[in-house]
Amino acid sequence: MNIAFWIAAAALLLGALLWFCWFQNNGLMVTRYRLGGMRVKEPLKLLHLSDLHSKRFGPDNAKLLKKAAACRPDLICITGDFIDDSDQDFRRTASLIGRLCKLAPVVYIPGNHENRSKDYAAILQTIRKEGATVLQNRTATLTVAATTVSVLGLEERQGTYRSYRKMRRGEYRYRDYRKKFCALSRQPGLRLVLSHYPENFAMTGDKAYRQYDFDLQLSGHAHGGQWRFPFVGGLYAPGQGVFPKYVNGVFGSHPKMVVSRGLGPSSFPLRLFNRPEIVEITLTNEPD
Repeated sequence: MNIAFWIAAAALLLGALLWFCWFQNNGLMVTRYRLGGMRVKEPLKLLHLSDLHSKRFGPDNAKLLKKAAACRPDLICITGDFIDDSDQDFRRTASLIGRLCKLAPVVYIPGNHENRSKDYAAILQTIRKEGATVLQNRTATLTVAATTVSVLGLEERQGTYRSYRKMRRGEYRYRDYRKKFCALSRQPGLRLVLSHYPENFAMTGDKAYRQYDFDLQLSGHAHGGQWRFPFVGGLYAPGQGVFPKYVNGVFGSHPKMVVSRGLGPSSFPLRLFNRPEIVEITLTNEPD
């Protein structure tokens, strides 16, 4: 075999590797869950989007919007970090939310990247103008698919670098949302909680959210553990550390939590075996 063969083989291998890495970060997929035992009058479809980090899937996010529309959602829930803290053109990303609002009502909570942005107030104001309901430690009630839905959206503000250092030392004090959850428990119909941080469901001691009476928590933040491997799962998530538990899928019985792997890359650019994810959740009143 001559040198030309080996050069061609190496080029082919490199091209395949580059395509694989591109696909891992741009091959948008839809993950579907069906959850029973919910207080809904008829099947209700949620679309859960998280951690876009101002990424674009096609011109003006046309690919993302097309897949979202194909899900035919009744309610769209965005659980933070949709806009990256480095985004100098956040209004362009916010315009996607305006287009999503034409598909279904949109409820939105900020994540740590919006919180860290110098444009925080302007970002939230722009998202409101686009038509979304922005929740900052408050509950919104709306009627969706013949069901009364109460959504508690939390603005935990625990994603600063200083907070992460305190968490590693065991010194961080999580906020107590008992009054918010107790008020939510008195609401009729379906009770949803939007929290950017999945670890708050069960890892925060006496302040863990799963002790309260609600139906479903939606969270993101963990990016699926960034790199995922069979029998291992995700490798790392902020707030949870190495080999984190709450990075992907469904957890709990009542309440339940669904964690999205998210859409964008954040500061670490490469996702591995962890494609960008839209989450579609169909809720029914049938037993699980």
